[in-house]
Order: sequence, then structure tokens, then C-alpha cells
Amino acid sequence: MRSLVLIVVILLVGFAVYITTNLPTTVSVVVGDQAPDFQLEDTQGNQVSLADLRGKVVLVNFWATWCPPCIEEMPSMERLHEVMAGDDFVMLAINTEKNGRSIVPAFLEKTPYTFPILFDDKGVVQQLYGVYKFPESYVIRKDGTVDEKVVGPLDWSSTKTIAYLKGLAKG
Repeated sequence: MRSLVLIVVILLVGFAVYITTNLPTTVSVVVGDQAPDFQLEDTQGNQVSLADLRGKVVLVNFWATWCPPCIEEMPSMERLHEVMAGDDFVMLAINTEKNGRSIVPAFLEKTPYTFPILFDDKGVVQQLYGVYKFPESYVIRKDGTVDEKVVGPLDWSSTKTIAYLKGLAKG
């Protein structure tokens, strides 16, 4: 009995050490932070830099093709993209899959979207923002400050959300 207790204690300590050493190494970006700059390639092969978008409201959305809530919110993101055309607003959907460059084109053939999709196949920006739940989105003000962080799916084309983003884009 004593050796069984000892084994259980050793396993618990080992598990605790494993969990604490395998937690995300960065702290999540939060509201009020300056959004970390990044440069990623889009589906057309163009380099997109967050710094180049200063002066516009930017919605940065982290997603993956294997993520049902991510896929669920994408039609509303497309509607938002259409409604906000002409405003000082840009949407960047960052695919975080290592094989994103090979699977996203087929995904887009089945479900085409016109908003920019970027590849973070090395996970650099995902780690920079401390993202580990999907979808996760950041609304970034014109001055580069994070105004809102959304974890989980959202109806991006709701009247309230559109009014909020239009207000940021005008101000």
C-alpha cells in the first residue's frame, strides 16, 4: 500500500512538472496593449504587415480549418468585410496550421471568402499574441492599440458589431 501511494505521488508530481513546463511561453495580448507588429504572406503571395495598416481599424482573426467554431463565424466575417468596404477597416484572417498553404486553397474552393487570409505556418504570430484557443480575434484601433479581444465565435455581421466597428473606423 505504501509503495502504491509513493507511485501516485511521484506520478502527480511528474504530471504537475510536465503541465507547468508546457504552458504557453508568452502572455496573451490584452485590451489596451499595443498590438505586436507582424508580417505574413497572404494566399496571393503578398507580404502583409500590420505596421503598414496603421491608420486603419484592423480585425485580426486566428483560425484553423479543423476548428468548427472558426468555420461557423466565417460567413459573418465575409458579410462584415462587404459592409465595411470603403471604410478605414481591414480584416486579416490568420490561418495557424503548419500545412495551411496546402489545405487552405482547397478549403477556399469549397467555401470562397474575399477577405485576406494570411499564413502563420510556423506559429510565430500565434505565439507572439499568445493565442491557444480558436477562434481568437483582436480589434486593433487606428493607433495600433488593442481595443477588443474576442475568444470564440462571434456574429461579426450583427448590427451592434458593425456599428461598433464603423464608429472606430470614423473616429
